[in-house]
Amino acid sequence: MDGSKKSLSENNERILLRNRRSIDFSEAPLIMGILNSTPDSFFSESRSNGMGKEKAREIIDNGADILDIGGESTRPGSEYVSTEEELERVIPLIEAVRSFSDIPVSIDTRKKEVAKAALKAGADIINDISALMDDPEMADLAAEKDVPVILMHMRGNPKTMQKNPHYRDVINEIIDELEVSINNALKKGIKKEKIIIDPGIGFGKRFEDNLRIIHDLKKIKEIGFPLLMGLSRKSFIGEILKNTPGIEVANRLAGTITANVLSVLNGADILRVHDVGAARDMIKVIKAIGAEGNL
Repeated sequence: MDGSKKSLSENNERILLRNRRSIDFSEAPLIMGILNSTPDSFFSESRSNGMGKEKAREIIDNGADILDIGGESTRPGSEYVSTEEELERVIPLIEAVRSFSDIPVSIDTRKKEVAKAALKAGADIINDISALMDDPEMADLAAEKDVPVILMHMRGNPKTMQKNPHYRDVINEIIDELEVSINNALKKGIKKEKIIIDPGIGFGKRFEDNLRIIHDLKKIKEIGFPLLMGLSRKSFIGEILKNTPGIEVANRLAGTITANVLSVLNGADILRVHDVGAARDMIKVIKAIGAEGNL
């Protein structure tokens, strides 16, 4: 990556949004609440199911710092949906949220046209699991609008990503590939202080890779950008707990909380979660004990 690596406090402790708002990482870890306007996301409780405004209000009332809205499932094996369908799913929901809240909103999409309409409707952040690679005009849009971007590490795409993923050195390979994505964003004119990174738990990763990412997260944090972790209720947690009765997706909360605690202690700045209230309680306990970053 161009230039020397910097700590978060030297680089982007605060990310500016439009309308004089910001994301303040001095209050980290922050909670990103998941709201899926989809019929097929892997955890049914994250789906809006026609009650998007009410679900959004619940997430915000439970203490979310950021609301992440998506209209296309990216679970393993999933297909793209059309731009038109994705727009129909997310734009009314963003507009509904903006009718009662100024919470920072991220749009979870790989499509420039969806991101453009979402920003116009009131979204603040582009959360692109392809790290701005799927749509060649996405980075140009982010630079033009001067909005923050979340660059996630993934190999392949959701349909193919879990078909025999392989790494020789998962942490260093993720770091190298994230730095390529960061440099691509910078070359397109996206400001360094508008970049957030995500190592992509469960996106083209083996079981052991997901565990290694959490264990060695401090090495990824050394890249010097705010670090998002999205591991809520994912299949690796079910695999760890496979001998526990009833450990389907709905019963992975305890495992999720444990993995998120370890992520926080290893430097995560944002936790993308389904269970906002439980995550907020977890963070209160960590801060009360004064354990952040001391693993």
